[in-house]
Amino acid sequence: MDAIIQAIIQGILLGGLYAVLGIGMSLIFGIVKITNLAHGDFIILAAFISYIFMGVLGCNPFLTLILVIPIMFVVGYVVQNTMLNKVLSRGDEPPLLVTFGLSIIIQNLLLYIFTANAHKLQTPLLLKAIPITEDVRIPVMYLIACIVSIFVILALAFYMKNTYQGRAIKAASDDIEAARLMGVNVKSIYGIAMGIAMMTAAVAGVMLGTLFNFYSYSGGTYLIVAFAVVVIGGIGNLYGTLFAGFVFGLAQIVGAQILGAEWQQLIGYAVLLIMLIFRPQGLFGNK
Repeated sequence: MDAIIQAIIQGILLGGLYAVLGIGMSLIFGIVKITNLAHGDFIILAAFISYIFMGVLGCNPFLTLILVIPIMFVVGYVVQNTMLNKVLSRGDEPPLLVTFGLSIIIQNLLLYIFTANAHKLQTPLLLKAIPITEDVRIPVMYLIACIVSIFVILALAFYMKNTYQGRAIKAASDDIEAARLMGVNVKSIYGIAMGIAMMTAAVAGVMLGTLFNFYSYSGGTYLIVAFAVVVIGGIGNLYGTLFAGFVFGLAQIVGAQILGAEWQQLIGYAVLLIMLIFRPQGLFGNK
């Protein structure tokens, strides 16, 4: 019984991380209407930027977020305004190809600089746990990652609802022409939206890097996780993405506890497949 309880705790905490992995992808798909195939690679890029600052400044990974978050915002804003905005009017395929090309470029650039070796953002918190019973513990680093992820999503929801830029982003996603008539610079708003998505990728990358080894080519793995969370929760729905992260994390960890570790990935993607068959719009998506 304790093993199941431990698996549930681990699944919930991992689900929080999964949610922040997918929130940026959900945001861009819901607003700009493009699938960012480089999303996972941007997450890994953020992890490597944190790794560089840790080496140069000798600080812990959480403090590097002060630098990594604004850097990733600038990266997202520049990518959107110099590349993606120029091809949005040409249909769905050109933006998809641009993000695919970015994915290849980022992977190869990281591979050239950092090689194919494993890297990790070292922190002593990874070894600490809060005991609940003799056999049930809450891993501190997983707990921190989950709390930070929830905070990011709630802060983003508040921003979207209560600020002018947030409402302008929402307006542009609902009706581009109406937003333009109201004086909204849609392309600039798209740039800000991509910048915000990359800020969430920065948080995801640092949290991920403290928990797991990451490689130059790890982006594809986390792109699939992000895609699964977005589909399960409903495209563009922030709270749906948070809930879906918990569902996906629980399915993987509890399923692995019951059926064996080799089933972990399969069970998670089986949940995704079932969702695509019976409710393709996601749990909180509109038909």
